[in-house]
Amino acid sequence: MKKILLPILIGIVSFQSFAQDNQSSADNRVITTGVPFVLISADARSAGMGDIGVATSADAFSQQWNPSKYAFAISKQGVGVTYTPYLSQLVNDIFLGNLTYYNRLNETSAFAASFRYFSLGDIELRETIDQEPLIESPNELTFDVTYALRLSERFSMAVTGRYLNSNLRIRGINNDDASAAGSFAVDVSGYYQSEEVAFNDFDGRWRAGFNISNIGPTIKYDDLGQENYLPTNLGLGGGFDFIFDEYNKLGVNVELNKLLVPTRRDFDGDGDIDASDSQEYADIGFISGIFESFGDAPDGFSEELKEFTWALGAEYWYQDSFAFRTGYFNESEEKGSRKFLSLGAGFKYTAINIDISYLFSTSRVRSPLEGTLRFGLTFNFGDEYDEY
Repeated sequence: MKKILLPILIGIVSFQSFAQDNQSSADNRVITTGVPFVLISADARSAGMGDIGVATSADAFSQQWNPSKYAFAISKQGVGVTYTPYLSQLVNDIFLGNLTYYNRLNETSAFAASFRYFSLGDIELRETIDQEPLIESPNELTFDVTYALRLSERFSMAVTGRYLNSNLRIRGINNDDASAAGSFAVDVSGYYQSEEVAFNDFDGRWRAGFNISNIGPTIKYDDLGQENYLPTNLGLGGGFDFIFDEYNKLGVNVELNKLLVPTRRDFDGDGDIDASDSQEYADIGFISGIFESFGDAPDGFSEELKEFTWALGAEYWYQDSFAFRTGYFNESEEKGSRKFLSLGAGFKYTAINIDISYLFSTSRVRSPLEGTLRFGLTFNFGDEYDEY
């Protein structure tokens, strides 16, 4: 029973694999990784804009998207808390929680730390119907620490260290020595924010950023199982703020993402991906895999382009008190088929921000977050910096 449950658990959190249903292996080459929960948008603000955050303005939740933005934060310190129900239309005890703290140390540098916890709920294990159930609570978590530094007046970079722990092993029945899998990773990011530029009818500000996240060694769920690559990801984003007057501001954003993970393929050319191909795939180091990921798609450059996801998002602020957000996310049908429209809103009262978001799937592959309201709460305190 345990041998069946583990793949089910991994399937639940591997939201990128939903598109495999009703597709042949020739037409579907979804890239799967370990701990894919780190790619789920944890904060309601970014989720409301189509999972965009690499080049949006700085907030408490920049840790996931682009930690170098902390060097441009307006408030000296902030604490952010989010709660995201997962598969809420099926169960009520699977969720993603996130806690983030940042401190802008001075004009040029900032520090941040965050804790993310993904609970897969309680699972009852029985070998017979009459047996007293054994209750297990699989979970995954990360702990991050970031240091961000402004290298010039308008550009900053950051380095983030991350510890990952994946406790999907089922203890108890004939498996008392089961243990959690762990690994570590590093993020490298950069962020540019221009001065306010005067146009004929409005002022404007350009923003751009990149984030290479989850660079680290593979993770292994089982002593006899295969090594799983971390979801190393390249995020590239750009945006522009339309500042119409002191009460009205509109930010538009575009973002591209690509997993820097090698594609499983037929290495020996025998027409099938067998055990020898799997072993050769496992022998690819995570650094080598990053570089190979740009040119290893079986169908060449056209398939490499399909490995990029893209998203468009917009955020309108009125009097810095109320925000309305919308966005669209798109992924190739051959690489996961995640496509959705999102809506969100934000409310700011003195030092407190409240954010909510909701998404609608536009693909035949239903999102695990369909019908889910995501919530975020931010407390900003301390002196404010004059960045604008």
